[in-house]
Amino acid sequence: MAEGEEVLPLPTSGGHGWEKDLEEALEAGGCDLETLRNIIQGRPLPADLRAKVWKIALNVAGKGDSLASWDGILDLPEQNTIHKDCLEFIDHLSVPEEKAAELLLDIESVITFYCKSRNIKYSTSLSWIHLLRPLVHLQLPRSDLYNCFYAIMNKYIPRDCSLKGRPFHLFRLLIQYHEPELCSFLDTKKITPDSYALNWLGSLFACYCSIEVTQAIWDGYLQQADPFFIYFLMLIILVNTKEVILAQESDCKEDVIQFLENTPSSLNLEDIEDLFSLAQYYCSKTPASFRKDNHHLFGSTLLGIKDDDADLSQALCLAVSVSEILQANQLQGEGVRFFVVDCRPAEQYNAGHLSTAFHLDSDLMLQNPSEFAQSVRSLLEAQKQSIESGSVAGGEHLCFMGSGREEEDMYMNMVLAHFLQKNKEYVSIASGGFMALQQHLADINVDGPENGYGHWIASTSGSRSSINSSVDGDSSNGSNDRGMKSLVNKMTVALKTKSVNVREKVISFIENTSTPVDRMSFNLPWPDRTCTERHVSSSDRVGKPYRGVKPVFSIGDEEEYDTDEIDSSSMSDDDRKEVVNIQTWINKPDVKHHFPCKEVKESGHMFPRIQSWFTPAFACYTSLVSPSETHPVCTSTTHHHVPLSFVVDESFESRPVVLQNVPHSGLV
Repeated sequence: MAEGEEVLPLPTSGGHGWEKDLEEALEAGGCDLETLRNIIQGRPLPADLRAKVWKIALNVAGKGDSLASWDGILDLPEQNTIHKDCLEFIDHLSVPEEKAAELLLDIESVITFYCKSRNIKYSTSLSWIHLLRPLVHLQLPRSDLYNCFYAIMNKYIPRDCSLKGRPFHLFRLLIQYHEPELCSFLDTKKITPDSYALNWLGSLFACYCSIEVTQAIWDGYLQQADPFFIYFLMLIILVNTKEVILAQESDCKEDVIQFLENTPSSLNLEDIEDLFSLAQYYCSKTPASFRKDNHHLFGSTLLGIKDDDADLSQALCLAVSVSEILQANQLQGEGVRFFVVDCRPAEQYNAGHLSTAFHLDSDLMLQNPSEFAQSVRSLLEAQKQSIESGSVAGGEHLCFMGSGREEEDMYMNMVLAHFLQKNKEYVSIASGGFMALQQHLADINVDGPENGYGHWIASTSGSRSSINSSVDGDSSNGSNDRGMKSLVNKMTVALKTKSVNVREKVISFIENTSTPVDRMSFNLPWPDRTCTERHVSSSDRVGKPYRGVKPVFSIGDEEEYDTDEIDSSSMSDDDRKEVVNIQTWINKPDVKHHFPCKEVKESGHMFPRIQSWFTPAFACYTSLVSPSETHPVCTSTTHHHVPLSFVVDESFESRPVVLQNVPHSGLV
């Protein structure tokens, strides 16, 4: 607070244009906040109308005197501290002596009655004196002063606003989400947000800013009517000084904290419009779960914090609810959209996964670092291409999904730490993992069959109806874990079912999915020639029917990482060197469909390739055509276990025809 700060008489508004409209609306009575917003439209408030606008924004206009029933006795154990702080505050205001005594009693009464009514022990560190400062300048009567103070404390000052408090752990997660480099720098110096932002949040910047700047900030903040918006104002103040902060690498911790703490004092009136515009932008780039999952920070103390959600200090990154993930990727245009990365082991992913999820086996980070690095590069390229193509799976916000079991998600946490260490922005984790996704889908499925699993969950086996019936069976017993009897295990068992279930799942997925499927184009010419190397007999199909499938990423028709390249060690020499006649192969009676495609090796070379579907096993064989041969001959065959991620040839009206096998990517 400035030395000798004076409380001046409130000037009257000019009475022209929007100010006159605002004055008339306030005089008419019954004006709500939305009406005020439409008139004010973010412009600075006239000083003489500010009190009325703030009271409407705080919903205390016309409220009675809350102190009327109080006896007025100032007898708290910490009363001397309260009186001392209030006296120092009055001395800084430079009010006339005849008004100073009355104002001192008003302020001390407001604080004392609030402590008594809320059973709170007063402390100077609470910043209440600073919070009262902008209200005192409105020259309100004691009843309105208390009502406004109470409303601000109740709605805009978060619970546990103290050192190491939950609001500051949440602020760190927000910094990490948008500015991971800055967050990492502060973490390295062991500078936590509560060490510099305690009074930012506790006084809504009134502790550091001039009265004019504070009033301008509160004008906009109270009209927003969003208590979480203060987080984004604080974030912008940090971001604005990011370069200066990072340049202080050699400075001691205390010097950096002191610099950060006093940063708001450099704000002036001309900065407020840009401050709010940037805060709005960062707000629009933040998942809604930031608010929804922490709404209990503000408001009545009757709303408790659940014990299992209380320790944000241990959170690796910002958590996003599965319901928001599903809703966000249905949005059109602006808004937070997620690129979901499923980090579970391949067998769990193949058993069932979010249909738009990209698979990144977190086990590879330790088991095969080079393959993990390649997978990460593929992930980032997939994210880029999905955004450019407008895919329903596209999104600039990376959301990692595990199983939801702590013991199984340790590797995923290492992957998350890897991305955060690389200062990757917009990194979050799906709250509750795949188990929470199953539970959410089971819950909404109660409303009707149109909300079934088949729309969201893709798997390598089992029909949607069988999955839904399993959930319905769990629901009927009325237990709390409805739909949660290890659906992953059920899907894993479904892998062993008959091939007819696979066919049913394919047809169900194609007929019922509501997400658009991008069609790939293939222009590879195939000469109609024959070769007499030798004929293929049914006995040629030997070997293990299902090999272990490593992560494979395929985006568009430009990039594919072949499973044969990864699993070549598991193939015999005969498998690799076998030469057969392609025309004879595709004319076999048990070949249902065949089609040309292309294989791209990691070296960047492209080779022609044929895939064919067989019955009764409904199996997929891949035939690699050697480009050096005069005739189209097959130089290798591979038996694939094909999951439910397809690009469909629309020339077939009802039959599912796979144009390219995409074992580990759910992108469409």
